[in-house]
Amino acid sequence: MLPIFRVTAILEGISYLALFGVTMPLKYWAEIPGPNIIVGYIHGALFIAFIALALIVCVQKKWGLKRFAIFGVASLLPFATFYVEDKYLKKVAA
Repeated sequence: MLPIFRVTAILEGISYLALFGVTMPLKYWAEIPGPNIIVGYIHGALFIAFIALALIVCVQKKWGLKRFAIFGVASLLPFATFYVEDKYLKKVAA
């Protein structure tokens, strides 16, 4: 489950950046809403998958509530899922 969580963390971070860095400006500055809808759905699905996988992996690895909270906060901040993947997940998977 950990490899899937690592990939999801990276994809969630990419979708976050695509949503707020690319499609939101297109929607509000260029009045092109189409890409925002698609990327928004993808980001929403990846966000939910990230949180669900964080819970599953934390239970499997017996990491506790503190680490789950770190993962939860990271899912809300730009670039933070990349940090989580590097600091917490890459070392465990190696």
